[in-house]
This record gives sequence, structure tokens and C-alpha cells, in this order.
Amino acid sequence: MSDLPVLVDLEGDVLAIRLDDGKVNALSHQSIELVHAGLDRAEAEAKAVAIFGRPGKFCAGFDLSVMKAGQEASSALVKEGARLSMRIFGLPLPTIAGCTGHALAAGAILLNACDVRIGTAGDFKLGKNEVSIGMPLPIFAVELARERLTKRAFPAATGLAQVYSPDDAVSAGYLDQVVEADNLEAEVMAVAQAYADTLSRSGFAKTRTTVRQATIDHVLATLDADLGDFSVDS
Repeated sequence: MSDLPVLVDLEGDVLAIRLDDGKVNALSHQSIELVHAGLDRAEAEAKAVAIFGRPGKFCAGFDLSVMKAGQEASSALVKEGARLSMRIFGLPLPTIAGCTGHALAAGAILLNACDVRIGTAGDFKLGKNEVSIGMPLPIFAVELARERLTKRAFPAATGLAQVYSPDDAVSAGYLDQVVEADNLEAEVMAVAQAYADTLSRSGFAKTRTTVRQATIDHVLATLDADLGDFSVDS
């Protein structure tokens, strides 16, 4: 068993990235760095990317030990999370998320960044709950929500910190479908391989830029101003 919180494996044409810190899959500097390394490998060797969590936990947000270590530490981590989410959002490969359980805060943001989101059925919570736990919702999180959530769900999902069950998350736009846990990995990998088989890589990459680059540019241009004094209310 690896001690690393992120494992990467090439399966056919699909690069599988598995988040598993043995706990709640909080995003840390280390896990973000490892996901970037996986995406580097995907761009060099794969035709699609699948991102999984651990059983019961997709991602519970940013590492709270860092978020509570002061303004400078929390700002730095959230900036790195923003850059990662924008990279996934703009990746020149299709991305399929296997949402294995709870997906809160940064976990919900990662779902918004992926192209196809397949969730596990069960008593799980999904959503951007930052406003309820002492954090303002950054521009990058709002813009991803605006891009991916339904117009009806957007106000409550952002300003009111609404969280959803997996089935309700489909209606809100966090997920595209829900399957039983035993079927999740096979379904995600099958969808990813199907896109790898059928999509033109150059055509996909060009269209990705056309559709999403303006949003990415806006987020990155406003990142320092938006998150320069980011902190968690005590």
C-alpha cells in the first residue's frame, strides 16, 4: 500500500487518478502536486482522465489544518486549488469524475471542473458549503458553479451553501448520473474509454479552448486580488 494520498495508473487509454489519504480526502499541497503530476502524465500518454475518491469520500474540501493556520497559509492553499481546478476545467482531454461519496467545498468544485460526473448512490452530501463554515466563496468556485450548475440551483448552491443528496445533485448539476457503488468504477472507466475511442484529440482541445478559455483567463487574472486576503472566520 502506498503512503501517497494520490495514486495514478494508466489503464488502456485512460489515466486514472485516485484520491485516497486514508481519511476524508482533504486537498493538501501534496495531493494537489500529485494530481498535477498525474495530469502531466495524462497529457503525454492518455486520451482521457478518470478521477476517483476513496469509498465514501470523494473529497471533503481543503486541508483544515492548513486553512486554520492563518491567512497566508489558507490563501496559498486555496490559490493552488484554484489553479488545479482551472487546469482540469481546461484540460485538452475529457475528464470523468467517479464521485465515491461525500463531495463538499473543494470536492464539489472538482466535480464542477470535470466533464462527466458519475456519483455513488447512498447517504452522501455534495455541495459548496463554504459560506456555512466561515469561508467566502472565491471567484473560481462561483464561475465553475455558473458554468456547470443549473440556473435554478445556482443561487442556493453558492450564496446559501445548499448541500444535496446524490439524486438531488443530478438535478442541481453537480452530477450527471448516479449508480450503485459496486458499479461505479466500471461505469466511469467505460465512459472514459468510450470518449478516448471516439473523440478527435485535436478537435476536442481546440473546442475546449473556444468554450472555456475566457472563463479560465478571467479566474486566473483575478486570482491574486480575490484570494490575497482569503481567510477562515474563527
